[in-house]
Amino acid sequence: MSSDDNPPGLDLTRLRDHLDRERPGLVAGELRAALVEGGRSNLTYRVTDGTSQWVVRRPPLGHVLATAHDMAREHRVITALAPTPVPVPGTLLLCEDPEVLGAPFYVMEFMAGTPYRSEAQLREIGPEATRQAVLNLVDTLVDLHAVDPAAVGLGDFGRPEGFLDRQLRRWGKQLDASRSRELPGIDELHAALGRALPTSPAATVVHGDYRLDNVLMDGTTLTAVLDWEMSTLGDPLADLGLLVMYSDQRAGDGLPTPTTGGAPGHPSSAEIVRRYAERSGRDVSAVDWYTAFAYFKLAVILEGIHYRWTLGQTLGPGFDRIGEVVPVFVDRGLRTLDRL
Repeated sequence: MSSDDNPPGLDLTRLRDHLDRERPGLVAGELRAALVEGGRSNLTYRVTDGTSQWVVRRPPLGHVLATAHDMAREHRVITALAPTPVPVPGTLLLCEDPEVLGAPFYVMEFMAGTPYRSEAQLREIGPEATRQAVLNLVDTLVDLHAVDPAAVGLGDFGRPEGFLDRQLRRWGKQLDASRSRELPGIDELHAALGRALPTSPAATVVHGDYRLDNVLMDGTTLTAVLDWEMSTLGDPLADLGLLVMYSDQRAGDGLPTPTTGGAPGHPSSAEIVRRYAERSGRDVSAVDWYTAFAYFKLAVILEGIHYRWTLGQTLGPGFDRIGEVVPVFVDRGLRTLDRL
């Protein structure tokens, strides 16, 4: 593990003092930490005392969109899902006092496993393992959507009524908060989604960013679902549309997003939708709307990251090209919506 005395956004002395106060005896030695690369939103650090390992999550530095980086919500949903079939890390501590690290944060168990982000990674495990890993990803999504929110204390985790309309308005506001240039087609996509709004099925816990590189795999076994920052109660098909959208991305496109769909053995989008439908019993006939909405949402997220990059408020490599690809997702969203 490459480490840093104090990675940006993480003061290890303050963290150690807080852990010693709140969880005496947890930390046995001097802390070292490293920023986990790959995330483009909340910051994730791997922390060790030389014996044990933990993960610390906090919001990004600088420009933060309202409600987009709520540590307490993320901590709450992971804690609530612990007794369910959905594999999640154990939570150790939530700190909502910004005086400690400059922002709220939480600490969770370190989970072993690999987040598959590229075709190249999946080629190493072969087509049969790739196929099984992706099908397990779909089955875990079905398991998540089968959880009774009230039974795990999440009955008030969101307002499911009018979920899709509210999501469209919310992401429209997120776009407005990050506008720094002209983006042809994005307002057209937003308006077209509003005109074609489908009727939602019964609400479930929704992950909000469900894809292969937001879970950990040990071989073909899914060991943990991560990155719950956008979770809520809402329309489960929003998660399916997002998974379909990511499955359609290819390595040759040069995009700063997971590109696993072209790996040998990777199930097609149609098979992913079919397996979800068969296992969940839900009507998936409007999946193109949800996929187009996923393109819109990703375009807005990437535009927000591009905006933070223009302000010099991003950490790690790979941010300089994100602005270039936002129009690609706008165009794909419009073309997907045309299939309805």
